[in-house]
Amino acid sequence: MSTRDDGLDPQAAALLDEFDTGIAPPSSTLSIETGRRLLDELFAVADPEPVASCTDLGIQGPNGPIPLRIYAPGTDAPAPVFVFMHGGGWVRGSLDAYDGLCRRLTNRTEAVVVSVDYRRAPEHPFPAGFEDCYVATEWAAAHAGDLGGDPDRVAVGGDSAGGNLSAAVALAARDRGGPDLAHQLLVYPAVNAPEIRWFDSYDTNGTGYFLETDSVEWYLDQYHRPADIGNHYVYPLRARDLSGLPPATVLTAGYDPLLDEGKAYADRLEAAGVETTRLHYDDQIHAFLSLYTYLDAGRAAIDDVATQLADALAE
Repeated sequence: MSTRDDGLDPQAAALLDEFDTGIAPPSSTLSIETGRRLLDELFAVADPEPVASCTDLGIQGPNGPIPLRIYAPGTDAPAPVFVFMHGGGWVRGSLDAYDGLCRRLTNRTEAVVVSVDYRRAPEHPFPAGFEDCYVATEWAAAHAGDLGGDPDRVAVGGDSAGGNLSAAVALAARDRGGPDLAHQLLVYPAVNAPEIRWFDSYDTNGTGYFLETDSVEWYLDQYHRPADIGNHYVYPLRARDLSGLPPATVLTAGYDPLLDEGKAYADRLEAAGVETTRLHYDDQIHAFLSLYTYLDAGRAAIDDVATQLADALAE
């Protein structure tokens, strides 16, 4: 077993020890397909919560159909609409991997959740996945009424790479005169690259805590070309102006290499006058919400996030 900081949640430490003894998380040493399969298996929920309805459909994207999964809460009045963008380093993650999480969010927020199966790298580098998420957000806002939703209460959100995509979509909606978003939920978002700005958490949390700094760099190499490094839709922390964005909730974890960049993005949002709520879990690792079947803190954090989102989208 690895020696880890005493402040780490004991359940998270035990899970990481299991990884060390053979139940290994996906890493940059795996093939693309193997990494995808292993992450799906790790995040899969054997007995997910029922929702009022769950429908798979496809919409037309920039280069073909974009699969969506629509979760409805079964409320009588028009519900808020939450467009969810999954994590997985822009390379991994899927509708199925995040099915359990999306169901819990649907039930706890009483929102229509639209989960986006965007194109993934390296087969489809930036801007493919980003543009898919933007088109899906436009579609959800335009068709909110058809989904039983309220077009005046549309939010975006996601975790890790999905947090990156959500922040980028919020920026693009402002820049392009797109949907008037009510909120952005950024769960341990990836908004920076180590080669641009080196944060202390890349060192302190860079090995042994599920997501590792070398994997972060590998994911980024898959996602975008070197010429894209200055694009603020790739790295929202690089945006010169964050004013005029929707209110935000930014969640961070104390043993996550992305900790400091998430905090820095929250700082910048606040400095730009964007109403920002911070949720910080000092004893947790990256992806702990998706690991909620193993971690009590993951389930509690989902409830916390849902409360924030429901409050932000209340009529």
